[in-house]
Amino acid sequence: MYVPMKEKELAAFMQVSRKERGLFSEALQALLAEGKLQVTKRGQYVKADGGLLTGTFISNARGFGFVEIEGRTEDLFIPGGKTGNAFHMDKVLVKLLPDQRGKRQEGEVVRIIEHGMKQIVGTYDHAGNFGFVIPDNGKVGTDIFVSKERSMGAVTGHKVVVELTSYGDDRRSPEGKVVEILGHVNDPGVDIMSIVRAYGLPVAFGKKVMNQAQRVPEEVLESDKNGRMDLRDMQMVTIDGEDARDLDDAVSLYRDADGLYHLGVHIADVSNYVQENSALDWEALERGTSVYLVDRVIPMLPHRLSNGICSLNENVDRLALSCLMTINDKGEVTDYQIAETLICVDRRMSYTSVKKILEDKDETERKKYEALVPMFEQMEELAAILRKKRHQRGSIDFDFAESKIILDENGRPVDIRPYERNVATKIIEDFMLIANETVAQHFFWLELPFVYRTHEEPDPDKIRKLSAFIHNFGYHIKFTGEEVHPKELQKLLDRIADTEEETLISRLTLRSMKQAKYTVDCTGHFGLACRYYCHFTSPIRRYPDLQIHRIIKEQLRGRLKEERIKHYEERLPEVASHSSKMERRADEAERETDKLKKAQYMEERIGEIYEGVISGITQWGIYVELPNTVEGLIHVSTLPGDYFYYDENSYEMVGRDTGITYKLGERITIQVKGVDSLTRTVDFVLYEEDGGCYGKRSHEAGGE
Repeated sequence: MYVPMKEKELAAFMQVSRKERGLFSEALQALLAEGKLQVTKRGQYVKADGGLLTGTFISNARGFGFVEIEGRTEDLFIPGGKTGNAFHMDKVLVKLLPDQRGKRQEGEVVRIIEHGMKQIVGTYDHAGNFGFVIPDNGKVGTDIFVSKERSMGAVTGHKVVVELTSYGDDRRSPEGKVVEILGHVNDPGVDIMSIVRAYGLPVAFGKKVMNQAQRVPEEVLESDKNGRMDLRDMQMVTIDGEDARDLDDAVSLYRDADGLYHLGVHIADVSNYVQENSALDWEALERGTSVYLVDRVIPMLPHRLSNGICSLNENVDRLALSCLMTINDKGEVTDYQIAETLICVDRRMSYTSVKKILEDKDETERKKYEALVPMFEQMEELAAILRKKRHQRGSIDFDFAESKIILDENGRPVDIRPYERNVATKIIEDFMLIANETVAQHFFWLELPFVYRTHEEPDPDKIRKLSAFIHNFGYHIKFTGEEVHPKELQKLLDRIADTEEETLISRLTLRSMKQAKYTVDCTGHFGLACRYYCHFTSPIRRYPDLQIHRIIKEQLRGRLKEERIKHYEERLPEVASHSSKMERRADEAERETDKLKKAQYMEERIGEIYEGVISGITQWGIYVELPNTVEGLIHVSTLPGDYFYYDENSYEMVGRDTGITYKLGERITIQVKGVDSLTRTVDFVLYEEDGGCYGKRSHEAGGE
């Protein structure tokens, strides 16, 4: 009789060797995706019940939904009436419905295994002896009923956290009780805090964690300096944004008589102060990453560490892990050493200062940092060499504009400025990339347990669609069978640079690619076109970096014996998986806060006219991005002069009778129509000064 087992137990039972664990894990995921296996609540594998699949239900306010299934590239569509009363984020059991030719695979929810959402953030609406909470999350398509005695005295307009006590069904609304009042919807900071709570981001640190943080010394102890390589006499700097407080990387560089570059990337030794299995460690693992929201940072570690002993502040001794590389004029690392070091940063530099020195040739700035200017000039040289080498092997560089949102003291957005990369940001980026590659390669060949940063090849179907589309513009990409080399996509981006279709094709290329993640198997990084890659350079704000620092130090000290190797083999898969999930959560929360503040910014500009670029087209309308990176929607129903439909083969909005078309990347003039702060969306309409139409008429429709 078969006994349900976890992956590690199955591997041991089936005598799977350590080298084959990665393949074994992939095989299990494939069987899950095919519906031949299921995973119980305890993470044990069992034979699937009649080909049923387990996944996460994603609801839609219009009554239908989707089910995300791990290992399956496309979600299942769940029609209205087939959702089995599943609630958003429920873990469900689904059966596949008969395949409909040419359409997305459909399914039906047959059982709710576990409710995923326990709490919801929303706006309270008082109604006599009861009230309703209107969820902020638009995917939750129903209000939550709250009886008066369970309202905590909330009044209309309060932002609240409601705990679900019943999930409802066809006849009854979900019910809940208010467990926290965040404040009134118009109070400063409540809007961001609502997003923080909605994503379950932990804000305050617990008492035990803070007690441990308080015991961390403010200065490096003499006993901690013993046995380390002393690099305090080496000229080195940190280069960060002006407002950065957690400085976790420093760089040094000199060129020898043979013309070889000696690059040092020195990373704060956070693991010296955050011991494995301590309260600080468990909290950092749970958080996974620091979260950078528009008005605040939610740190992975308490400020006493991140801004104190772990921050590489100037003119103080600090502990570091250094990757010391010798690089030739072709950008090849000819020699390297990874070492525990003792450092002392000479100057805390900003990106702005270094840009003034190198790009602007600002005499005042060059005089101020006279002793460092030769090193900065050599850094610029080496960074260009490394960038060229990456480019030659096929590394893909998407250079979309990012933005910095400026808030006033009440949290209202007053300006949105495009954030552009400059010579200084590129230097740090290039140096961190080469250090991450060097460390990953070193540990791959040591065949020790490790956490890698991997990026899978794109889905072949998406590449085929991209290839068919760009053929219309006279471009092509070579791919054999199921594979495309990143160099092909990089060549495409080079060819479309400064053309009208650049934005359009760049966005479609980005959409064809998968998301990078953390894994224990070194399967390579497609986007960077490299075989070995990891995250080594930011242990203050990313847990995988902190985790591999421990492994590096144990290996350097000769302590990675059989027992510790087994320990990491068991621990690291969960660390990698959880860190990937926390990274996605942080990214989504950051995007939502940006969208919120951009919507609030445009609220003050209703009626104003802008020129923008068509950034997306769907069946419901045209998305337009403005120079300040705000994106809004022109609803298809407001397009003048014709009945318009979306042609998904050409990614165009087409007028049925006139043949007028709107294409991705096209410049058009819009007027701001309205803003919905709840859904964080901005509505545009086409601006027609002379009553004419801004689309392009096709030749077939009697155009030019």
